[in-house]
Amino acid sequence: MKILHTSDWHLGHSLYNYDRSEEHTAMLQQMVNIVKEQQPDVFLLCGDVYHTSQPSAAVQTLFTEYIVKIHNANPSMIIVITAGNHDSGTKHEIFQTPWKALNVNTIGTLDKENPEEHILEIPDKGFVVAVPYASERNIPDGFFQQLLDLVAERNKNGLPVIMSAHTTVQGCDFTGHEHGSEYTVGGIDAFDIAQMGDGYDYLALGHIHREQFVHTGKHNVRYCGTPIPVSFDENYTHTVSIVEIDNHGDTPKVNQIEIDNPRPLVTLPTNGCFVSWDEAKKLLENYDDGIPSYIRLNVEVEDFLPVEANAEAVKLTESKECLFCHINAKRKESSRMSEKVLSIQELQSEAPIDIAKRYAEDLCISFDEEMTSVFNDVLQLINEDSSK
Repeated sequence: MKILHTSDWHLGHSLYNYDRSEEHTAMLQQMVNIVKEQQPDVFLLCGDVYHTSQPSAAVQTLFTEYIVKIHNANPSMIIVITAGNHDSGTKHEIFQTPWKALNVNTIGTLDKENPEEHILEIPDKGFVVAVPYASERNIPDGFFQQLLDLVAERNKNGLPVIMSAHTTVQGCDFTGHEHGSEYTVGGIDAFDIAQMGDGYDYLALGHIHREQFVHTGKHNVRYCGTPIPVSFDENYTHTVSIVEIDNHGDTPKVNQIEIDNPRPLVTLPTNGCFVSWDEAKKLLENYDDGIPSYIRLNVEVEDFLPVEANAEAVKLTESKECLFCHINAKRKESSRMSEKVLSIQELQSEAPIDIAKRYAEDLCISFDEEMTSVFNDVLQLINEDSSK
């Protein structure tokens, strides 16, 4: 079975009041092209289709038009769409019946009384267990395992089993999410992976915006990430995942396909450091006139920014293709001795990667994707050693 795994489209999202429909349309057209080229058996969209539970008519029209185009790119493909925490689960299910004529299955709410409604059999290919976002207190104990046990009873031919969910899993890298911690990200408390049950060959996750495998020792739990960034702090590659599994029990083969954003989010300076307001203005003035992008400035200030700072930045971009968004200001410390000292309690509550990133920031070192991956691998080894 071949699956296209995507999530967190956040259609209707605006960035500092700039409309992003051009970017979303470009992303959706790339989805159509990928389906044409890859011809997957299943198109799996794991939540946060929209950025708000009340998307505009224009945004809903964009979504429906492109779901039809995605279907037409591979008419035999099964499309499975589950609701995320940003979506209205009940609205997802309003047009369930007509959507099925196009092999589109929408699952918006958790059906605790009829768990088999979450199980989709892909003829001669495998099974998809589709679980939408639900508050942890509304998920019965053992619900995921109950679903997987129902599949096991029906899976007489050893076909692949895919389970999808929109949640936070402990141990994930939540870089780019504001106010995230190892305990909760985006208002969703972290699940222990053991709570997700046993018996799936691939767990397709949505909610976390950075693409990644979650370390479990099996290499089969994955966030595909958002196809285009939602914030400037998501300064990493954005992709969809193509997953192939031949038989139940096999390790999934995963390939990533990068999504091109016609208007990328750029922070100046590009190395992530903070500079004076005069230096930031010079960087903005020298920024290539013809590059469509959104711009954030990292500025270090003695006390406060000049009151006219935003107006100056806007004026500097008037003749450029880029759009000025925000000044990310940080107060200059007189010396490293004046930095905040964490208490033992604060240190224990901080995620290790956040401490490492803070240290790197103090040294003006870019804590890039490779460094994050190495850090997580080392942390995983340490945790494994300490548990022996």
